[in-house]
This record gives sequence, C-alpha cells and structure tokens, in this order.
Amino acid sequence: MMTASMPDGNERVTALLQPWQKALNNPAQAQLEVLQAFLQIYRQTEYGKLHEAARISSIDEFQQRFPISTYEDYKPWIERVMKGETEALLSEPVVGWAITRGTTKGETKFIPMTSTDLKSRISASRAMLNYVVSGNHYDLFQGVNLNLNFPSMVGKIKVGERELEYGYSSGIYTKYVSTYTPIRSVPAQEEIDRLGGGKTIRDWERRFELAYEMCKDQKVSLVGGVAPTALDFGRYLKAKHKVYPKDLWKVQIMTLGSVPGINTRLASALKAMYGKVAIREIYGATEGMFGQQMDNRRAWVPNYDLFFFEVQTSTGIKLLYDMQPGENGKLIVSTPVLARYKIGDIIRTYRAPYFRCIGRDKWWTGLKYLWDEFSSLNLGRL
Repeated sequence: MMTASMPDGNERVTALLQPWQKALNNPAQAQLEVLQAFLQIYRQTEYGKLHEAARISSIDEFQQRFPISTYEDYKPWIERVMKGETEALLSEPVVGWAITRGTTKGETKFIPMTSTDLKSRISASRAMLNYVVSGNHYDLFQGVNLNLNFPSMVGKIKVGERELEYGYSSGIYTKYVSTYTPIRSVPAQEEIDRLGGGKTIRDWERRFELAYEMCKDQKVSLVGGVAPTALDFGRYLKAKHKVYPKDLWKVQIMTLGSVPGINTRLASALKAMYGKVAIREIYGATEGMFGQQMDNRRAWVPNYDLFFFEVQTSTGIKLLYDMQPGENGKLIVSTPVLARYKIGDIIRTYRAPYFRCIGRDKWWTGLKYLWDEFSSLNLGRL
C-alpha cells in the first residue's frame, strides 16, 4: 500500500526500477532474454534477414552471423529508411529522428527511433528515481527539474511521403521521460524547442535566460542535462545576474551525461556552483540510454534489461558482464534498431556491476584517463 510520503504513480516508479535491479542480479539471463527479443525484431527486417536472424538461437550464433558495424556501415541502410524503405532496417514505423552534435569526424549522425526504441529511453530517469526510493527523498517531487537540455526539435526530415521531426537525443529523452516521472521539467521541452535549434553562444544565452526567468521563483530540486551545459549555465548566471545556482536554489541532485569524468574531473566545479548536491551520471548516446549511476559509487551500471552489450578487448570479444576489474574495451551495443553497433566509446571495468566510459576510441584515451585520475587525486576509486 502506498504511504502518505510516497508520490502518486509509485507503481510506475517501481516498474521502471525493478527490471533494472533484477537484471543486475543475473546479467547472463537478462542479456540472453534481451537478445532473444531483439532477434524477433531483426528477423522482420531486410538487414536481419541478410544475416539470417531467424536461424539464430544462441549468443555464439549471433556473433558469428551479425558483423560488428559502425555508423559508416549502417549509413546506407539508414539512408534507405530516410527514403521510405522502413523495412530495410526497422520492424515498425519511424516515430522520430535523433541527431548527434557532430562528434564523429565532425559529421552529424541521424538515428531513426521507433516506438519500441523510444520506450527504452525512459531509463534516463532511473538514476533520479533510485536516489529517491533508496534514500526516501520523496520531497524531491515537490520541486521541479531545471531543464538544461538541447532542443528535441531542430527541424524536419522527409521519410517517404511523411515529414518527421529530428532533434538532439538529450532533449528527446527529457520530453519523453517527463511524461513518465512525477516531477515537472521547467522550462518544458516544448518551450526550449520554440527558441530554435541553434548552437551559437547567443542561442544558449536565450535558453539560459528562459531557464532563469522560469525557475528563479521555483523550488528547484533536480537539475538534469548535459554536464558542460550545466557548467555553462552556472557561469552565465554569475556573469549576467551576479549569482550562482546555489544562491537561488537548494538542489538535491544533478543527473548529468555527455562527457567522461562527471563525478571526478568536473565534480568540484559543479558543487562550487550548485552547492552540496548529489551527482548522478547518466551514460547514454544518440543511439540509446545504456546505463546510469545507482548509488554514491562514482560509476554507472548497465541497463542489462534493455540492451545487449559486448566489448572488444585486447584478448577478443567479451560480453560486458564478463569484463574483469581494471580491463578496458571498446563498447559494442545492440539496440532495437542497431545490431552489434560499435559506438566508439572505451569502457573501463571496476568491480561488478560498475563501469565508466573513459572517452572516445582514440589511442590516447587510456593515457588521458590515467592523467585525469592522477590530477584529480581520484586514482581509480569508486
């Protein structure tokens, strides 16, 4: 029975958290179930039929028949979907498009989203919800979420005879997740979208001023968004209004993503601006929301119930849960849209079930990670 201190919709909160926690207790079973569900999707597509998805009954067979693929490999298939050939890559209609901010060779990537795919992105709320439930912080829901995300609608793209919106994944996550969680985002994502999709300093100043004006008299208990943007917003408030966020609000928690080192390299600057907040990292990309921080340990844990994870290591391909503490590898993710997608991130393993993304797939990433750990006096500690 729901207690007086618990918010309406507690069953929905439980429904979002329990599958994640159950999967962490038995990742092998969870990953097998996820793969089986994905194979049912893949066998309905031309790409899946090409790789004989209908004949696959094990993880080994999946790895033998489906190649590890990059965005460049998938690009011709995505372009066919853009022309209206949905069944080339998808088992259901496109409901929208997520775009990157140009981190892959300066190129903007377009990733189609389906209803099944979009539902998995609700997991962006898990870090915040677990903080509330595990620490009995239900008063957080009496405040609002200071929304510092990118626009969810930048423009429109023609798919066959239809025009569909495209935007940045962080804004799309917020727009969709807001309908499933008991806290209101201010500004609403639609209000941010109305300011346009520009990326200039002036564009961001308009968004920051909107956030300030709409939240200055509100009780802000949560800050969600991209970590560098949260820092930029703090600097903007100080320069324009002579205050830091901590002078206006008593924020309980920040759920942030987009860059490595949020809890180590950036933590001091974030707390200097926002006060004594709990920082929770969200690990995701345009292609999906793959994990989030579960507790005070400064690393994220995977959504084993939503995606299928492999890692390319110096000793070969492994499943993510088979990684050993201290081991690095290149992440390969299977989603409802993309099978065995090499996302371009390097993952470092701590004790189960904790991981960090330490950077992009570059030769110097490991060295930079070690330097950042040394300079921040973190030295690999959780």
